[in-house]
Amino acid sequence: MTRRIILFLALLGGACADLGGAKPARKITTEADTADQIAFKSRTIITDRGVMRAEVLSDTALFFNESTRVHLRRLNGVFYNSTGAKDAVMTSRWGIYDTRLGVLEAHGDVEVISVDGRRLRSPEVRFDQRTNQITSDSAFVLTEPDREVRGIGFVSDPDMNNIRVLKAAKGKAGTFTIPGT
Repeated sequence: MTRRIILFLALLGGACADLGGAKPARKITTEADTADQIAFKSRTIITDRGVMRAEVLSDTALFFNESTRVHLRRLNGVFYNSTGAKDAVMTSRWGIYDTRLGVLEAHGDVEVISVDGRRLRSPEVRFDQRTNQITSDSAFVLTEPDREVRGIGFVSDPDMNNIRVLKAAKGKAGTFTIPGT
């Protein structure tokens, strides 16, 4: 009986050791594997002194560092002004929200559309809750009904009423009147 068990274990060990040249599966670690918490269809409210400044929706939210850093997938953010009126809507493929700094970074086909129809497109845009500004150091295209501006880098309020272009590459505009002429 003991001889049979030893023979069986020897055959079993030999069968397990011979994989026929196949390599064992490689373990793939994803960002979700290291998250402290995962939420689906998440909603985050960003406030300033009790006033809602932004509402951020995402398909998936991955929380890290005791929920101080949130990675968002398929981001849709709505910005509000100091009176609570809607300013603009921002969409992107993914983003990171740092709750300690109050900074939301949007990446991947970012588009910001103001309530009056201005459209800004860039690979990345950063919203700073403390200054209530959107910024980027990447290439961008700002389209309005009567003009288009292309450049590299900008600083603006979320509804793009006061935009400062850091480096304009080119632009085109409709007719305009020069004051004092």
